[in-house]
Amino acid sequence: MATATARKVLMHRLLDRAHRALFAALSLIGLRGQGRVLHWYFDWWHRRPDPWGLAVDDYEQFKYATTLRLLPRRPYRRILDVGCSEGTFTHRLAAAFPQADITGVDISERALARARTPVQGRTPAPRFTRLNILTAPPQERFDLVFCAELLYYLGRPQHLRRACAHLTRAVAPGGLLVLVHPWPESRRFCAYFEAVAGLHRVIEHVEPDSFRPFAVTVYELPATPRPGHPRDECAGAEPGRGA
Repeated sequence: MATATARKVLMHRLLDRAHRALFAALSLIGLRGQGRVLHWYFDWWHRRPDPWGLAVDDYEQFKYATTLRLLPRRPYRRILDVGCSEGTFTHRLAAAFPQADITGVDISERALARARTPVQGRTPAPRFTRLNILTAPPQERFDLVFCAELLYYLGRPQHLRRACAHLTRAVAPGGLLVLVHPWPESRRFCAYFEAVAGLHRVIEHVEPDSFRPFAVTVYELPATPRPGHPRDECAGAEPGRGA
């Protein structure tokens, strides 16, 4: 049994590495070309409902529950879920924060069409809008912004810095940004956000013993910027690469 589990974990890691290499190569074609490929890729995956089993997989449910459990207890009026896919986690947010105005954004219109399917007994429903976080920031600011299992699709450092700036710009003063990505790879992504003036980490929780180790990292944008530290900027130097 242990050998079978170890084999499964090894296979998953090999597939993850191949996945990263593919999207790193795709990022070399430029923002517009990469955006078209990502749009096609995710629309193709969503030719059938819930292609990754986000609504039923035990690992995903554990990750969602862990993320919500770690949130600081405070009122959240406006919440954004970036890379929401078919809205599984977005609808969970709506159930957890029924008084909040919740928006999900994704690059795949096919996924968003399913996300917009009303959930019985749940009002008001989240709003869902198409957005490529690489090419444009959200037009509004939010008290709470989520970005999960997305950044490894962006490839080259220039694109990660651009997404970092767009995500940071979506956070209202005093608001939180929550990143959820595989561990220890998440540290490479977090380094981009930790280079942002004024953004500081308040929580980093690692689940090392799950089938696919992950980290939940929470950053806060202070309500008042420190003197000499402008917001919405990411450092130009490339952070060190993680494992």
